[in-house]
Amino acid sequence: MQPAASSPAMNPEWRTLLEHHGAVFEAGHVRHFGNPERELRATARGDVLVELSPLSILRAHGEDAQSFLQSQFSNDIRQVNETRSQLSAYCNPKGRMLAILRIFRIGEAYCLQLPGTLAEATLERLRMFVMRAKVKIDLADTELLRVGLSGPNVQPMVIAVLGDAPAAADDCLSVNGVTILRLPGPYARFELLAAPERLLALWPQFVTQTTPVSVAAWAWLDIMAGIPNILPGTVEEFVPQMTNLDLVGGVSFTKGCYPGQEIVARLHYLGRLKQRMLRAHVVTTEPPLPGTPVFASDLPGQSTGSVLDAQLSPDGGYDLLAVVHLSSRAAGTLHLTNNAGPRLTIHDLPYSE
Repeated sequence: MQPAASSPAMNPEWRTLLEHHGAVFEAGHVRHFGNPERELRATARGDVLVELSPLSILRAHGEDAQSFLQSQFSNDIRQVNETRSQLSAYCNPKGRMLAILRIFRIGEAYCLQLPGTLAEATLERLRMFVMRAKVKIDLADTELLRVGLSGPNVQPMVIAVLGDAPAAADDCLSVNGVTILRLPGPYARFELLAAPERLLALWPQFVTQTTPVSVAAWAWLDIMAGIPNILPGTVEEFVPQMTNLDLVGGVSFTKGCYPGQEIVARLHYLGRLKQRMLRAHVVTTEPPLPGTPVFASDLPGQSTGSVLDAQLSPDGGYDLLAVVHLSSRAAGTLHLTNNAGPRLTIHDLPYSE
């Protein structure tokens, strides 16, 4: 499955507002807000406001929406409601992931959030299997603007502006026309979704108390939280457990059938998992792209895994998530690109492995 080459044009009023606050655009999306180094430091230690248009929303609605989605994804869609979101995988028949999505409800519709680079291909594939089911799936990017907030002071900030905030990771609520998702992170982390006119009014209320940053900051926060993402370089490479999706609540082993379910379940019940995701830091001048191979001393000349995602670190170099063989991690040194490449320094994940 190939990623989409383009995405819907940004709301012109939204773009004008972002440019007023210093946004620098590249390929239609915000690259930074004028001072990338300051923005990195703020993301690590302060309160930030994140522009999230590179993330896309697919919306499924209709009488059979729940049952259709239940037959497609790795998690139990019946547990998604107006106060609870979940991560889930969309797999091919071999159990390899086409995408990882966050699923939540807005009214009667199910919303599926994923990287915009995978949105069109995922939408087309889902529509192929609708058949006679009473469900419609469309792209809702232009109808729902998206921003994120993260930092030590953002929870009282959200409560002061909107009147309430979800209490725990994966909780969500809708208040005053805004859907609020709470996500894992080093600090309290929220995503706000609303109609353009609503977020156009909210942005000025938050930007005076935060540092505006690009979606790269959101991706870095996912890395710090050990939350995996599938990107174009890793489509159909991994089963969910290889990326720790089962450890962060993204897989149900009791829900019933979906594409690849037998393979995912067999791996779980027979305990033959050979690869897991780790978090690491690497000092290099070349950005490690998704799919960049990782090498280890126990497998000379042979890749032991690959990078899921990497982002610039506030401390220099890159922080990343990578899937590697358990034996290689136990054996010792890991390197990027080849056996003599930059060395990975492994860091603990914020949950039990």
